[in-house]
This record gives sequence, structure tokens and C-alpha cells, in this order.
Amino acid sequence: MTLFSRLFGPSPPLALPAAGQLQRWLSLPRADLHTPFETSRYVVVDVETSGLDPTRDRLIAIGAVTVADGQINLDDAFEIVLQQPAPSTHDNILVHGIGGIAQYAGSDPVDALLQFLNFAGKAPLVAFHATFDETALRLAIRKHLGADFRQPWLDLAYLAPALHPGLKQHNRSLDDWLSHFGIGNFARHSALADAYSTAQLFLVLMKSPKQNSTARNFADLIKQEKTQRSLLRLKQQDL
Repeated sequence: MTLFSRLFGPSPPLALPAAGQLQRWLSLPRADLHTPFETSRYVVVDVETSGLDPTRDRLIAIGAVTVADGQINLDDAFEIVLQQPAPSTHDNILVHGIGGIAQYAGSDPVDALLQFLNFAGKAPLVAFHATFDETALRLAIRKHLGADFRQPWLDLAYLAPALHPGLKQHNRSLDDWLSHFGIGNFARHSALADAYSTAQLFLVLMKSPKQNSTARNFADLIKQEKTQRSLLRLKQQDL
């Protein structure tokens, strides 16, 4: 028995239109991670959930912004609220601002997740603390669509200190890095607003002198992220 089936039980069968949409997404070719930045499409993602544990809490909202050909494409953005069986707690609503009425009135989760897959395609995905977003999306897609969502992800929480090692002691959270580079956020903890600010941070990092000299594509960035993770693990072992 897999983790997914233990958490949620077997996935319900999809209706034919939804199954056809899912099959079209599954049939898309994987992205070439060695394509140069200047000619690539990336999707920067942020999610809001009913709590801080993505393995147990419900996915409430998804926001995503496209970075294509080296710039943010505001005409190619995505935001959706998933319909909830019950609203999240009052304290949780104070964080993301999606009230009980909006949660009840959200889109059917199957339709919402299919819309997200159609928007993202098989593009590489970018987030800050990406494990949270990846886990929340992967479990929701497995629960509602019965599909295994495993895309290439880049985590800016590791890439930023890898490219700016002199700044890492004073910049750890997303808010820290946004403040350092003078990046605003029009509605912090809104999925779309956070995705847009993260996309701006991504572009700033792409212009880093260290990045320009060592990385030319998404595969190179993943190597830099993994190196930073390894250095952090070694440091923690020495403590």
C-alpha cells in the first residue's frame, strides 16, 4: 500500500471528459532541461493550504506565473481556489485571506487541478521552499485525479544562498530575500501575489554574476541547488 492510498484511499474514477484531459496532459513530452533560459518557459508556483503540514492539510488555492524567454508574462498567469468540504480555521483564514464563503464557492477540485495541469503543461516548476508546494500539489492530484505528479522543481530557498553566499546569514525567508532585492508584494500570502514576487526573485537570481558564469539552463540550476543542499547537510553534521 502506498503513502497516497494510506492517506486518502483509492482514487475515484474520473468522468470521461476529465479522464481525456488528464490523458492529454500525461501524453505531453517532458521539458528539455538543457534548453537555454532565453528560450524556455518556466512556471513559478505558490499554494495556500489549510495548515502547515502539506501531507495532512488540504490544498486551498494555487497561484502560478509564467517566466518565458527571460521575462515574466503577466498574460500567462493562473489562480484558482479549490472548493472545500469545510472552511479552514479562523487563524488559517487570517493568513491567506480566503474566507469560508470563498472556500465553499471554490472550483471543484478535479476541474481546478486539471486547469492547473493544462496551464503548467510539463514546464519546469519554480518555488520558494518548493518541497511544501510540490507535496501539496502531488498529494491533491493523486487524491482527486489518481495521477502521479512528478515534475522537475527548482527551490529558490537553496538557489538564492548558492548564488549569493555572502547574503545567506541575513536572508533566509522569502520575505528576507524580497526585502533585500527591493521586491514588493501586493498581497502577501495570496497564492498569485506570492508566485509573482517569487518570479521576480527568480529573474533577479538569473542575473546574478555567479549564475551567469556557471549556469545556462534549468539543469545547471538544479545542480547548484543540490550542491547548496549538500553543503548545508555537511554543516549541520559538523555542529
